Amino acid sequence: MSNVFEFRKKEYGVVSLGEIMLRLSSPVNEMLIQGNSFEKQIGGSELNVISGLESLGQRGAIISKIPDNELGRFVKRMVRASGASDDFLIYDDTKEKRLGVYYYEYGAYPRKPSVIYDRNHSSFSNINIDDIDPEVFEKTEIFHVSGITLALCGNTRELTIDLIKKFKNAGALISFDVNYRANLWTNEEARGIIGEILPYLDILFMSEECFIKMFNLEGSLEDMQKEFSDRYDIQIVASTQRKVISPKKHNFSSKVFQRSTGKFFTEKPYENIDVVDRIGSGDAYLSGALYGLLEHNSIEKFVQYGNAMSVVKNTTIGDMAVVDSKLIKNVIEDHNDSTGGSELNR
Repeated sequence: MSNVFEFRKKEYGVVSLGEIMLRLSSPVNEMLIQGNSFEKQIGGSELNVISGLESLGQRGAIISKIPDNELGRFVKRMVRASGASDDFLIYDDTKEKRLGVYYYEYGAYPRKPSVIYDRNHSSFSNINIDDIDPEVFEKTEIFHVSGITLALCGNTRELTIDLIKKFKNAGALISFDVNYRANLWTNEEARGIIGEILPYLDILFMSEECFIKMFNLEGSLEDMQKEFSDRYDIQIVASTQRKVISPKKHNFSSKVFQRSTGKFFTEKPYENIDVVDRIGSGDAYLSGALYGLLEHNSIEKFVQYGNAMSVVKNTTIGDMAVVDSKLIKNVIEDHNDSTGGSELNR
């Protein structure tokens, strides 16, 4: 089987740019308008991807800007605990320094989970190219970013586009997750800005809904993935497929198109997942998929590791996947075992 890409074993498998936020969650099944306490964690789409990769054994780093105060130091400690490299964290010592916050409320059928953001004018929104060590460009196999960072503000948008071009010129592959958030921008706004970076992408993660609503495509998911891949010369186009039975019960799989072979890849869905906390499960999919690519240079492994990471993340509390490679391998093996696998790990 031929390689998907030619990797050069650089220092960082994946480097990502994104905001790290403080997550305050009400106790499980308690609404935000109830109670007097929150659970404190950190979160952020791009950090979730990097920490997931690290848990599987691939080195990754996050580029972000955090306040130089107690909350920023809490973030630094938690980033290190996640295994992600903090080599490119930038510290804001201005009077306006601020850590973005989001509040999370767990769902219970028929009440959906909900999120409230308080992130305007955070330290990350003021990050600029002069903050970033230029050595990172030559040390990176894959540069990953999401539509959230493009959408936050004009400054992060300009920086993201600039970094995509710099990493591309240095020989890195570019990975992009559309990760659409309706509270940040409209489909029309997103289509225009994302259109600027599509010619630079090697790996694209986009939902079927975004193909339809954002880019006005029609047909089956396979038709839309292939059309998009051919139009913008994107080597890998991946879409997750989640069926929500209730907030606590989901089915999950994904479909991936590889342009060089013209083939589609998928596997049977994971059914009746016991969902504890779905936040970060899409990011976990990306971390598993990119791991499968970096470690095995295989689209089959891209799919298998992506699906398994997402499924396991659904079963744990917090934004980041708490896993290791042994656990994910066992999940994959059990999923492919026609007998259903063993009942206990012992």
